[in-house]
Amino acid sequence: MSKKGRMAQSILVLVSTMSFAVTGCQQNQRIQTDRDVLRVGVVTYTQDDPFINALTDKLKEDLKAMSTKDVKVIASVKNGDNDQKNQDETIEEMIDAGCDVLCVNLVDRTAPAKIIRLARQDDIPIVFFNREPVKEDLMQWEYLYYVGCKAEQSGVMQGETAAEYIKNHPEVDKNQDGKIQYVLLEGEAGHQDTISRTDYSVRTVLEAGISLEKLSYQFADWNRGQAENRMNRLISQYGEGIELILSNNDEMALGAVEAYRKAGYEPSQRPVIFGIDGLDDALEAIEAGEMQGTVYNDKEDQALQIAKLAFEVFKGEQQVRKELKEGRYYVSQYQQVDSSNVEEFLDR
Repeated sequence: MSKKGRMAQSILVLVSTMSFAVTGCQQNQRIQTDRDVLRVGVVTYTQDDPFINALTDKLKEDLKAMSTKDVKVIASVKNGDNDQKNQDETIEEMIDAGCDVLCVNLVDRTAPAKIIRLARQDDIPIVFFNREPVKEDLMQWEYLYYVGCKAEQSGVMQGETAAEYIKNHPEVDKNQDGKIQYVLLEGEAGHQDTISRTDYSVRTVLEAGISLEKLSYQFADWNRGQAENRMNRLISQYGEGIELILSNNDEMALGAVEAYRKAGYEPSQRPVIFGIDGLDDALEAIEAGEMQGTVYNDKEDQALQIAKLAFEVFKGEQQVRKELKEGRYYVSQYQQVDSSNVEEFLDR
């Protein structure tokens, strides 16, 4: 065989080997002649968010359960390392590897332009979740969807739960001055959920007729450790003068619980603490009396709807999509949790 012939044969072997190296989304669907495998690429904003991790685990379970004798579903999960550029590059790799549908939890909800352009070029539908793109972006193409909740609802419910507790427990006002001195732990600066949860929770408590006195607002980026550090400083400054903590999520609320625990405060000396998300650790803290309430962010419902949408757009069906608001949105409902019903949520 000539040198040129041997080179051509080597190239053919290499191409054939690459074509059959299939793991997750690693076979290019565009060169397949059949549609018996649905490859779903799931990309989160970070690997360090317990709620997102729990939702993603449930999503993988639901996708796996949708496999049939005709269609096998394979999910590949990666994260953007809290950097939009990194997330863009990860998604581009997934598209090149042959994913059929993308499920994306954006790093920056205002910056999905490159992701949408790449997916549209290759006809890859996207189901955004948890972090809602602005409407103008979501309406760019008919195969863009969003699954999530309305952040203002969680703020209202947190405020309602806190207000009801305070009315039923006058001992919350430890100094008996007729006002509740409070701290608010905020998520990410400028984040949609941070703004809505902060605004609506405080407003709802005030509208319930409870007087509030703000001691401090602290950003802790949704993170338990950061919240604990912020609370350590506030405990040193105010001691037992903090009567209420409203937290934009459970992770930060649990950071506050840990700060008081390590500072040696008995539960009766601590402020009442309310979070959002319904994490298992938070539900257990409510059961133990270390937190007084949370708002359940229904990850089971959202994961199932994401999975259904991914499967349906792949199959070209319309049953789920015809029920979407404006043909784009699935809005899951939050649920209030306190000591009266926490066991119901723990049983899930």
